Amino acid sequence: MLFDDDSDDEFQLLAIAVIEEEEGKANEGQTSGRRGSISGHAVIERDKVAIGLSSLQKILAAFRMLAYRVLANSIDEYVRIGERTVIESLKKFVKAIIVVFGDKYLRSPNNDDIARLLEFNSRRGFPGMLGSIDCMHWKWKNCPVAWQGMYSGHIHEPTIILEAVASYDLWIWHAFFGLTGSFNDINVLERSTLFNDLAEGCAPLINYSINGHGYTIGYYLADGIYPSWSTFVKTIPSPKENKNKHFAASQESARKDVKRAFGVLQSCFAIVRGSAHFWDQETLSDIMKVCIIMHNMIVEDEREIGQLDFNYDMIEENQHVSVSHEHTPKLYEFIQTHHQIRDRQTHSQLQADLLSTYGKNMESKEKLLLQCHDIIALRARLAAGNRIG
Repeated sequence: MLFDDDSDDEFQLLAIAVIEEEEGKANEGQTSGRRGSISGHAVIERDKVAIGLSSLQKILAAFRMLAYRVLANSIDEYVRIGERTVIESLKKFVKAIIVVFGDKYLRSPNNDDIARLLEFNSRRGFPGMLGSIDCMHWKWKNCPVAWQGMYSGHIHEPTIILEAVASYDLWIWHAFFGLTGSFNDINVLERSTLFNDLAEGCAPLINYSINGHGYTIGYYLADGIYPSWSTFVKTIPSPKENKNKHFAASQESARKDVKRAFGVLQSCFAIVRGSAHFWDQETLSDIMKVCIIMHNMIVEDEREIGQLDFNYDMIEENQHVSVSHEHTPKLYEFIQTHHQIRDRQTHSQLQADLLSTYGKNMESKEKLLLQCHDIIALRARLAAGNRIG
């Protein structure tokens, strides 16, 4: 006989069924309840045998790696899943998130977004401002030894740079990731895609005026290392006059929007706060994009709709720019826009107009304060006269 007792029978049946399954015999494509059984023996139903891991386990493992920076080999104790499976699940998870949600949560601002940003930033004293720009370094622990020289900069460790633009509500509108840590902010900007749509004439139109001068290009707040372009407004180093001090303080305060966005991103997803443990740059880029996408999801979910009066659910689903072969911008138009972006004279004029506006606001505030002091002094004298009388 082939089997000695009942326990051996069950073990042999299960082993033969697994072998048949792996070899992929002709009856593998059939959906019958007898699939995987052996002729002449008891039937083994597939729906009663636990084969493989569930999608919930794999997604949970991926989330734990992103949110808590848990190592792949340590998830086995909690989710009962192997290290290799965890890594493969994370790679497929981040790619799926980018494909499904990338167009909505990792995009440039549209006309409605720009109108909302201009209105709010105008109340902050910066009409025409679209956000603030800065760079963040992500340490790369498993950087190949041959690359560590070009990936090491002022941090003295291999890093990868993320250039981002964030608005007052911490929404990240632009993310350019992947350059070596030896670059500075100017090198990253020269290779960035931030102004591609503007140079190609695909960006939404912006019209605003400051101190009687009209402008057609929005600007970003930046620190002192960025060039003096018409698309940047920088602080004033070592200000001496009161209006210059007030403008520098306001610019440096509003410029912290992108710094706050970096802090929230790193606090929500510990994987970008610590060192990166993956080897290939494509996986690291996908992880950074997914963290930014889910960060924007959190911002959207926690936004106070009643105060901001804006709902991202009303945005059209198809945000892709339609490709037309009937008309293409001429070369001189592209060159003209390119020079307009980097115009130093416009940069100086814009900063001077903002300073003039801040000076007028300070004068009006000082007059109001003097009037308040006069009223307080008059009331004090009247009160003293009443006490004497």
